[in-house]
Amino acid sequence: MKNRTAGTVPLVQKMGMVMRKGGTATRERLLAIAETAILAKGFSATSIEEVIAEAEITKSGFFYHFKDKTELARALVLRYLQEDEIVLDGLFNRARELNEDPLHAFLIGLKLFSEMMMDLPEGHPGCLVATICYQERLFDRDIHELTRSGVLNWRARFLKILTEIAEKYPPNDDVDLVEVADLVSTIVEGGIIMSKAAREPMKLASQIMLLRSYIKLLFTPRGD
Repeated sequence: MKNRTAGTVPLVQKMGMVMRKGGTATRERLLAIAETAILAKGFSATSIEEVIAEAEITKSGFFYHFKDKTELARALVLRYLQEDEIVLDGLFNRARELNEDPLHAFLIGLKLFSEMMMDLPEGHPGCLVATICYQERLFDRDIHELTRSGVLNWRARFLKILTEIAEKYPPNDDVDLVEVADLVSTIVEGGIIMSKAAREPMKLASQIMLLRSYIKLLFTPRGD
């Protein structure tokens, strides 16, 4: 079994401490409106003017919260990554409360994740990190480092879980646990794209369940 180390990147947490100081209801409304528009049609096609119009504030009101569109993008990515962490903590901490065994808890967590996606009637709205990556030339280095931090935090989260599982249940195949951890992100991102491209809102939920089946086959002792 191959296993490389991967550490958690603290950039999201550090920037969050700074950004939260300016948090207001108006600011949150601007972020929510901008995120919806960007996920629907991209960053370059979303103008400050339309966000202002939807929020029903003045242009000076917008610039009170964000000095430019780049700062808006930075705040959006940070907010998105922080919300991701909250959701994942909730799902997998709840799973561990239901079953202390690391493998069974992870399988429960993936089932809860799938069920949460099934509860979205129109499917997942999209991934802001992927949107940034697809239009990378529009953003500065700080934003790219922030998205990279988010991706590596996902890797570290699931690598920690998988390492604990492997200590109790040696994998039935010679796999690199870092690659298996990254598979979670790959399945989620790919599932979002497939859901939208095929116009099948439940595709992401079914892909997560397929991932769950793979994890179960990989770690369940042969003969059980």
